[in-house]
Amino acid sequence: MKHAKTIPFALLAAMTVLLACATVFEKNYGTPAAHQWFYGSAAFVALWALLAVASLAYMCQRRLFRRPATFALHMAFLLILCGALITRIGGKYGSVHLSQDVPETTFVDEAGRKQPLPFQICLTRFQITTYPGTQSPMDYVSQITFSADGHTLASEQVSMNRIVTCAGYRFCQAGFDTDERGIRLSVAYDPWGIGVTYAGYALLALSMLVFLLHPNEGFRRAISRLRVPKPTVLAIVLLFGGATIAQAAPKTVPSDVADEMCDLYVLYNGRICPLQTLAKDFTVKLYGKTSYQGLSAQQVFVGMMFYPMEWADEPIIKLKSGNIRTLLGVSAPYASIADFAKHDRALTEAVAQIQRTGSHPDKKAVLAAYEKYNLVRMLHSGQLLKIFPYQGDQGLEWFSQADNLPLDMDNGQWMFIKKSVSYIGELVMTKQYGQLRNTLGKIKTYQRQTAGDALPSDARFAAEKCYNTLNHATVPTIILLVVGIAALAFYMRCLATDRHAPRALHTLLVVVLCGMFAYLAVLFGLRWFVGGHMPVASGYETMRFMALCAIALTLCAQRRFALAVPLGYLLAGLAMLVSTMGQSNPQITPLMPVLASPLLSLHVALIMFAYVLLAFLMLNGLTVCILRLARSNSAAAVAAKLHDVSRVALYPALFSLAGGIFIGAIWANISWGRYWSWDPKETWALITMLVYALPLHQSSLPPFRRPLLFHAYMVLAFAAVLITYFGVNFVLGGMHGYA
Repeated sequence: MKHAKTIPFALLAAMTVLLACATVFEKNYGTPAAHQWFYGSAAFVALWALLAVASLAYMCQRRLFRRPATFALHMAFLLILCGALITRIGGKYGSVHLSQDVPETTFVDEAGRKQPLPFQICLTRFQITTYPGTQSPMDYVSQITFSADGHTLASEQVSMNRIVTCAGYRFCQAGFDTDERGIRLSVAYDPWGIGVTYAGYALLALSMLVFLLHPNEGFRRAISRLRVPKPTVLAIVLLFGGATIAQAAPKTVPSDVADEMCDLYVLYNGRICPLQTLAKDFTVKLYGKTSYQGLSAQQVFVGMMFYPMEWADEPIIKLKSGNIRTLLGVSAPYASIADFAKHDRALTEAVAQIQRTGSHPDKKAVLAAYEKYNLVRMLHSGQLLKIFPYQGDQGLEWFSQADNLPLDMDNGQWMFIKKSVSYIGELVMTKQYGQLRNTLGKIKTYQRQTAGDALPSDARFAAEKCYNTLNHATVPTIILLVVGIAALAFYMRCLATDRHAPRALHTLLVVVLCGMFAYLAVLFGLRWFVGGHMPVASGYETMRFMALCAIALTLCAQRRFALAVPLGYLLAGLAMLVSTMGQSNPQITPLMPVLASPLLSLHVALIMFAYVLLAFLMLNGLTVCILRLARSNSAAAVAAKLHDVSRVALYPALFSLAGGIFIGAIWANISWGRYWSWDPKETWALITMLVYALPLHQSSLPPFRRPLLFHAYMVLAFAAVLITYFGVNFVLGGMHGYA
């Protein structure tokens, strides 16, 4: 056929554009409208079908079956599309509300219509399990009974990441009533589509592995042109699997005393942790740094708690907006507690306006300032200090001195909780630090006797304190960025003049990078140990993980690809900068119940590794473009060399991205009963995969054989990665907006 090659690639480009338009449409007109006009329309299905048929025809014309790995790779995607079509035709989705001990025989589908179930379903018990010693939900567990014709078919538990199946219908935990006597389950009926789709996933995984290892496929041919030594190839495959003006410091306690006071346990942010963690987060929240006027976070916390008058005029609350400074009558970037107290009414009225109308010229700044002010007031009142556990009829609870205590509490225990902090305050004022240490010891003994096994182990407690002490992102970020920029300029100058960078300089840069890797790896390991899960559940954590991956990749590639060193510095530094901008020192919180799945770690790790490689491709392309614009004599040679390097990296990058996407789909199917929902994050991840798939088809798309065009495309294509990670989070939204 004359146009057998043109049609599938034209349809692929059209589909990519259509998907991008659909996410923008959804942002402006809502999810139901997007599904009506795009994802759920007959035209959308027809376009996918045409793409599949055209691709299959072109594969046959090219006799792609003579290359088994490449043929199987493309057939896997066609099989996945077949599974999606079967799901669309024969699948049913909806929800059912169950009240305790009330049988139900129907569910409501996505169109709002009632559909019959071939059995009765009944809720016999619902329970919220919490993390030990806290009220933070760990799981939602429902006991469900299925029956038909008066006979019980099964009695099963439904919980987060655990679905139950009866007669082909799958039920997932989706919500519960406030009185905890009713629940909402999502319902999915797809007896054939899931099996076909999973077969496609399995074929995809197998074909990608064979493709990477087969000597006649593109990856190994690209390596042979680059002449990368075998150890480096093996490493890639394994990786695949501010100054302030000096002034007198405000009143507080000595550093060692503050450290001992912050060695207590506290219930904070839904978990039990060292009081040191609360003190550090409190200081960062207010001031933006972990210290103030040479005082540690613990000294700031204790000083503001017991010397409120001495701290009232300290400019410690950071204000990011000029409007809020005007509201508080200050011109500097920092305000004091006294400034807030003077303009309390104006601030309160601004907050009330936001609550009434939802609008204000500087809504975020007003709410952020009000939150900081309330945080200080909670510290002064004692509400912030939930350091007293109590084992009562409701289980283990934690109280502060200011809380209303249970009426059935023993009188001696009541007095201990109500008076201890006040007594500590007296000892601080009179500087009786020896007696203070004895009192702190009694409180900690009380905590251990009362809370028992609910407390974190001594090892975890010590690890978190160590993490708090070591975790300083500013200096490493500055080093990585400054050295990266300087080294990149120097290495590019060497390339432009056909010289090699001095060996001693290269070695020094690698040694420093090894130190950075060790530092970040220790922090990553400590956070993993303290949190109890791989720390990749938030934007802050994934960017730290990306920095770690970037450095690891750089160390693997630096011997044969010297330019990887400055690029690695830059990429790791940018990842650290983004994590620091997002949250200087975020809390180590328990996972949301739905995120407590081992697939989460694998899903995020593969996606972030792909992003690291794609960022390297972008920086490679940027280097070539800069040399070209500078009219360097060596631009053509460098472009050809980096073209080979980028080709080697593009295969594992794309395969890792594809693997991460489809492992995420399996996780979604286990958690929500549906493996694909066209959420903006899912859609843009698919767009990114399609965008980066095009340059791999160089035999069909000859322009990508030209190094300059290839590198320019790599620079522009990285916009898809930026939209997927940042654009969805901050603009498009969706259920992945936190990720």
